[in-house]
Amino acid sequence: MPRSPDPAKRRALLDRVRAYVLHNGLTDLSLRPLAQALGTSDRMLLYYFGTKERLVAEVVAFDERRPLLRIHTLLKTAGSPTDAAGLRRFLEELWRQFSEPDARAVRPLYLEIMSVSVLHPDRYGPVMRDMVTQWTALFTSILRDLGLDQTSASAQATLLTDTSLGLLMAPLADGHWKRADTAFRNLLDALEPGWHPTHGRTS
Repeated sequence: MPRSPDPAKRRALLDRVRAYVLHNGLTDLSLRPLAQALGTSDRMLLYYFGTKERLVAEVVAFDERRPLLRIHTLLKTAGSPTDAAGLRRFLEELWRQFSEPDARAVRPLYLEIMSVSVLHPDRYGPVMRDMVTQWTALFTSILRDLGLDQTSASAQATLLTDTSLGLLMAPLADGHWKRADTAFRNLLDALEPGWHPTHGRTS
């Protein structure tokens, strides 16, 4: 039987791949130049990861600065919000963390993934689709815990997810980081009245 890939070596290689991709981007990513830069071979990359698309997916999934991991970490440390004011504080802290320099550094990669997922949905679509789906499902669950019904919670979570992603990415093009901060707080102002159970429950 063929030997299974060594998990420790695989993870070490993935860390190096991630550093390369963050520095060079995805637009012209090719296995052979990547392998040469890492001092390995394209056959070795295929041995550990199967395809270039799977490699890219794992770069995102194992990125320790990825937004979804920050959400889960904050939920563990601060606890799930129990009322509208708590959810507001939770989201403001999350936005603050998203705005930290190390988080901003990975945004160009996510923007590239968004772009290629539109051009090549058969190869990269699941990466972006999973990101949006997981964010929306998590926010829906939080809102359900506040007492909103499924329809209201899902609608609020969709608006929160989609708008937040746009506000996270737009400043990469126009450089208006402070304007994005203001817009995010305006979004919370608009959504917060709907986070009270009386707005989401049916009689």
